[in-house]
Amino acid sequence: MIISPSLLSADFLNLAEDVKRFDGIDDLWLHLDIMDGHFVPNLTFGRTVIEKLPTITQHKLDAHFMVSNPEAYLESFKNYPLYNFTFHWEGVTHHDSFISRLKDIFPSVRISLKHSTPIEVIPTYLFEKIDLILIMSVNPGFGGQKFISGVIDKIEKLKILKETYNFQFEIQVDGGINERVSKVVTEAGATNLVAGSYIFSEPDKNYLKRIDSLR
Repeated sequence: MIISPSLLSADFLNLAEDVKRFDGIDDLWLHLDIMDGHFVPNLTFGRTVIEKLPTITQHKLDAHFMVSNPEAYLESFKNYPLYNFTFHWEGVTHHDSFISRLKDIFPSVRISLKHSTPIEVIPTYLFEKIDLILIMSVNPGFGGQKFISGVIDKIEKLKILKETYNFQFEIQVDGGINERVSKVVTEAGATNLVAGSYIFSEPDKNYLKRIDSLR
């Protein structure tokens, strides 16, 4: 089980200190919610922060682009050490060609779906071209929201799809993840959990304690 702490919930004034607290923890990615103020209302990480992160951590950078035009970010981010590029299906017109362009640059390519977008919008053949499907279990753009239980059906459908066609993509769930919700979504088929508020709100900043509880 991969746990991806969402740095959206970290202490931005002490970001390096928060990131260093994850040193030595296995099977962990650092989740970066990159927002444009248009696709979602907020603005978050810029290129300067992302450029500096690899100097203080060895963990993979899990970049989630919540932007209206992901294609416009391809050139400006291609030289940054991102492990993956996750784009929202809803923000792209020519999905197949965009995936091909991304795979020429990034080690891992992923598709994200809003909680209200059915998985059926993705043609079956595209599932074998991607490495992960991210299911949003809250409204994208804000941390600290409650889990929307209606996405469990989507996770179960993805699991069946994987087993039927022997696809290798991971199922990531992002939004409202805590100790109780993690059990529900992993039983449904999730293999990768994004958690922000739950991890970073640990009173003693013992983030490993919260991560272990999710597992």
